[in-house]
Amino acid sequence: MVRTRHRSSRGTGLLTRDSLRHGLGDSWHPGGRVRQSPFRASTGFTLLEILLAIAIIALIGTVLIGGGANLLAEKPATVDEVFDKAVQEARKLALKSGQDVRLAFKRDLDSRRFTLIDSAAPSVAVDAFAAVPDPNAGVLAEFPVPNAGDLEVTFLSTQKGGNMILVGGVAVETTTVPYATFYPDGTCSPFRAQFMRNGATHITAIDPWTCARMLKPVDPNAPAP
Repeated sequence: MVRTRHRSSRGTGLLTRDSLRHGLGDSWHPGGRVRQSPFRASTGFTLLEILLAIAIIALIGTVLIGGGANLLAEKPATVDEVFDKAVQEARKLALKSGQDVRLAFKRDLDSRRFTLIDSAAPSVAVDAFAAVPDPNAGVLAEFPVPNAGDLEVTFLSTQKGGNMILVGGVAVETTTVPYATFYPDGTCSPFRAQFMRNGATHITAIDPWTCARMLKPVDPNAPAP
């Protein structure tokens, strides 16, 4: 019988069987191999943790998608935006078709809209001095104004010193024209558009050469904002 003497590893720097057992924390076999202990803690996720993470991700995604949809939702167009679009479309149609196109404003009990009318459409006499395009003939396109309310739009001539009246304390020009005409060469008849809504009014002038809004000249005597 052979006795085996084990020397302590303290102070000697020698690696013994006892130090392998207690230092490595794994099962040691005489063959020199180390086997992982079956009692070591697992580093994976439990099913409950996975389901909780999925629920949180789904909640965050719902909030982000809902907020993004609200930000990307289209706001109703203003009357000025609808008017600008109608003017540009009238100019495009005149250029494309090679014929005059008329722009008029129509109002019903529950709607307001800008209408593009073929110049060949018949006209209806308003009085002994004026006629307007037949609203039921020659309609090329329509541009409804959302949330129009009591909106009124009239087209004015560009002559200075036209007749004016007070409507609710607001000065309103009365020298109107029934429609504006756009020509195949990209120009249009000189006109201004007068917008009246909720007791307020403003006028937009259109450049007859470019069919774009004319910038208002800066008044040097106006007070600083």
